[in-house]
Amino acid sequence: MNSPAIKRKKFIIALGLLAFAVLAAGVLLHVNNDPGADPHMETMKKIISLSIIVVSAFFFVLKYDKIVTLPVEIWQNRRLILKLAGNDFKRRYAGSYMGVFWAFIQPLVTIALYYFVFGTIMKGARSSGSDVPFVLFLTCGMVPWFFFSEALSSGTGALLEYSYLVKKVVFKISVLPIIKVVAALLTHAFFVVLLMVLAVLCGYYPNLYWIQIIYYTACTFVLALAMCYTTCSLVVFVRDLGQLIAVLLQILVWATPIMWDIGMISNPTMLAILKLNPVIYIVNGYRNSIYGGVWFFENFFSTVYFWVICALLFGIGAVVYKRLKPHFADVL
Repeated sequence: MNSPAIKRKKFIIALGLLAFAVLAAGVLLHVNNDPGADPHMETMKKIISLSIIVVSAFFFVLKYDKIVTLPVEIWQNRRLILKLAGNDFKRRYAGSYMGVFWAFIQPLVTIALYYFVFGTIMKGARSSGSDVPFVLFLTCGMVPWFFFSEALSSGTGALLEYSYLVKKVVFKISVLPIIKVVAALLTHAFFVVLLMVLAVLCGYYPNLYWIQIIYYTACTFVLALAMCYTTCSLVVFVRDLGQLIAVLLQILVWATPIMWDIGMISNPTMLAILKLNPVIYIVNGYRNSIYGGVWFFENFFSTVYFWVICALLFGIGAVVYKRLKPHFADVL
């Protein structure tokens, strides 16, 4: 390894550690001005947040080479990723009479069905905690969920689907999972527009908070991608993982406050356990953006927790992918 490369590595590690230090300082200095906040719970949040930050920093330094390789490859192949993602989106529905419209019909039917069951038949089984129409409350939760679930499930099978490319030595197979996530983003863009139209029809007009939809879309993108690099690597060797992911997504959709309001949970311990689910941060973020009028940085601990978890998941995914990559072609 030459001297410039060593200097660059030391600089990036130092920059990363500085970022972790600033994050830790922010957690320590943060004060919740809510008079109803439990001091014991606030202390626990700080301890948990600091512990996760320390573990992430240690992992970053220890596995630096394997972690950094993946984002560098993604950046270098960004134009190829966009081109292949568009082709993947069109190829998925090639040959069908309705084409890409199938990408939108199934989610729309799902939203309509959930609205009929929970908004019409079982009105007492949910509470949005405000006068927000349930159809808007539901759609704000379903739109990011569709993106996350489709990106994770399709990204998990990326290496299996494109096995003929995995066997090519010259092709950068690290771009395959992100191709699936970008393809899912194309469908998501349509549903974001639909959500905004629905909000206007319900009497919630565009405002500055709506800009946060871009931020929370990026959150969903990063979370799904971070998980995909681990799952797509493991599923090559354990094919049952694909079915397990589908089952876990079915469980997660009910463990996430999409059809129900998280304000219905009165037990603090149960609430704390549920909030370990990073998808809750995204779902609440969409609602806060469209009609809640809350900035993402106002939920300080939730924001710190989410991004540290994403960084940790991405680091784990990069290490797993790098370690198993030499064996992909042999197994496939």
